[in-house]
Amino acid sequence: MKRTRTELLYRDPSIAIEYNPVEEWIYVNWRGYQNYESVVAGCEKMLELMQKVACYRILNDNTHVEGKWSEAAKWGAEVWFPAMFEAGLQCFAWIYSPSFLSRLSTDKLLQLADYPDGIKVFDNLQQAKDWMRSA
Repeated sequence: MKRTRTELLYRDPSIAIEYNPVEEWIYVNWRGYQNYESVVAGCEKMLELMQKVACYRILNDNTHVEGKWSEAAKWGAEVWFPAMFEAGLQCFAWIYSPSFLSRLSTDKLLQLADYPDGIKVFDNLQQAKDWMRSA
């Protein structure tokens, strides 16, 4: 298995964002309990950094997310995803959290979103990586 060097673009207690120039994607690792404010801040940072490094493929990992954050679902679907696609987003692989409540929050956002072809949800990181490599 080859190792790739990633560049840390941003980190705070709830999110780490890295750029992988070999795979040509941005890896977003969410951690802990999320709420409206943390989701909005993290998503806005993701949009900013996607544009800054001109990389339009996102690997969004919720593996370490706990609890529900559904109060941000409508904002994500109606404001953030349209802004991401308008800025050039090509594909968005979303890895579910093992937390049932977090999974429900993800599903709620995706039910409200209008971009079924550019967003795919996965149960594990390897499945998401495989799809990203083929997308």
